[in-house]
Amino acid sequence: MRLEGKSALITGSARGIGRAFAEAYAREGATVAIADIDLEAAEATAKAIGSAAYAVRLDVTDQASIEAAVKAVEARTGGLDILINNAAIFDLAPIVEITRASYEKLFSVNVAGTLFMLQAAARSMVARGRGGRIINMASQAGRRGEPLVAVYCATKAAVISLTQSAGLDLIKHRINVNGIAPGVVDSDMWDQVDALFAKYENRPKGEKKRLVGEGVPYGRMGKPEDLAGMAVFLASDEAEYIVAQTYNVDGGQWMS
Repeated sequence: MRLEGKSALITGSARGIGRAFAEAYAREGATVAIADIDLEAAEATAKAIGSAAYAVRLDVTDQASIEAAVKAVEARTGGLDILINNAAIFDLAPIVEITRASYEKLFSVNVAGTLFMLQAAARSMVARGRGGRIINMASQAGRRGEPLVAVYCATKAAVISLTQSAGLDLIKHRINVNGIAPGVVDSDMWDQVDALFAKYENRPKGEKKRLVGEGVPYGRMGKPEDLAGMAVFLASDEAEYIVAQTYNVDGGQWMS
């Protein structure tokens, strides 16, 4: 029960990695806002988790929605202790085919969504005066470039940079900001990724996913549950002295 009595909000948590985090947080004693643009799915996830979870509609590209979500948590639990910035989208294309619309959409969700959700949570935490934890979801894609994934890689590199800057700025308020950089994780998003690689690399569907799984030193793709331990740790008192770091949880794909 490392998070007993804590109030958490997890963006994009109706499914996949975010849902695994929410389930782990509930097991550790936290009350969790399942914050997602798909309210119906968020409600179903909250119901499945039980009384420790509740649904909040959240569109991280809409400032009013961000502020309303934070206020909903404050009204429900008295304040926000933990935020996980998990909501993200993916796209890929060769450099000569990247569209401005794709670029703007990815940066709007992955970077601006992370920043302004972080900002709203931090303002709430500062006003309450009890500190807090903010965890940003980066990616191994933020550690390097990839031929077809320029924009997504750039967004996740920006998340790592934001984590560093926000961590250094907010620790004076006892708000610890850190990040998690997953590798390849078997989720709904990777089914989309596989389909895009099939298109641009002329592969049968499923082949890219199989190949990247085989290329992980651990021997398989990650599962959402593989990341939950780090998410719990960074939100716990055990991580009190950790500031502005991004941890790789990727089965050995990247070393830094």
